[in-house]
Amino acid sequence: MSRKPALTLLLPPLPRVERTAQMALWLSRGDRLPDAKPGRDAALRECFEFIGTSVPIAALTRCLDASDAAGALWLRADPAFAMVDAVTARLMACGEIGLTHAESDELARALRPLFGDSGFPLEAARPDRWYLRCPLDARLPAFADPTDVLGGSLITHLPRGDNERQWRNLFNEAQVILHNHPVNSQRIQRGQVPANSVWFWGAGKLPEWVRTRFAQVASVDPVAIALAQLAKIPVIEPTSALANAHVDSNILIDTVAVPELDVARIAHLDLIFTSGERFRYRHSQRWRIWRRVR
Repeated sequence: MSRKPALTLLLPPLPRVERTAQMALWLSRGDRLPDAKPGRDAALRECFEFIGTSVPIAALTRCLDASDAAGALWLRADPAFAMVDAVTARLMACGEIGLTHAESDELARALRPLFGDSGFPLEAARPDRWYLRCPLDARLPAFADPTDVLGGSLITHLPRGDNERQWRNLFNEAQVILHNHPVNSQRIQRGQVPANSVWFWGAGKLPEWVRTRFAQVASVDPVAIALAQLAKIPVIEPTSALANAHVDSNILIDTVAVPELDVARIAHLDLIFTSGERFRYRHSQRWRIWRRVR
């Protein structure tokens, strides 16, 4: 029986990282496993088990930001920067646009009557993460993840499905309020981007339980951290994952870059790419010299 830890890397899409020498070795001499459904949500569902068909991002991040995530349906309504060009309006930034806590509070205060009167109280937990607390039985449309929208036309990514007209109206009215707010006028005068829009996404309820095969998770992503905490396993820094590994443990490293690893210290290395590809590499496979490294 192995006395070495097993390591799983949760990585960006394969084309972004395959050109490093270390990755080329792992891919060419390791074993290709069956592909999975592409997308980060699918990769997280592969690493963490819980009830539901999607990853409830808003509820999970709310769990980190406050202690009241249970018992409600949560929706992110993050401050965003939209820009109009000659063709359309585009989402240029979402969440992290440099708002101070004071600016965030002032903007959220102006929006609260709009959302509160509609039955969705707005709470600005952080300058980059705003939340709508929705009734558990609320029928919500489909919302687009901002990473899929950035740089693209807002019109083609507006809410679709149940009650879409209500949510499109809320989106438009919020833009009017933010566009006319003094905080944004001051930000423009200082050469900063305004928070002239909100973006709805990540709807869901907090899972009642989360299970995982991993003994530790190394990540800086709030969603992965929240899932690990609900699964009651420790979260560590990605840079110290291998140094803190215990024998016979299974560790998940969630990273956007290929880490430098001494694979001789690992029982095996599993590679999970959000583009859907899966690989397994063992240290002994370095001797597969008949497989040329690209």
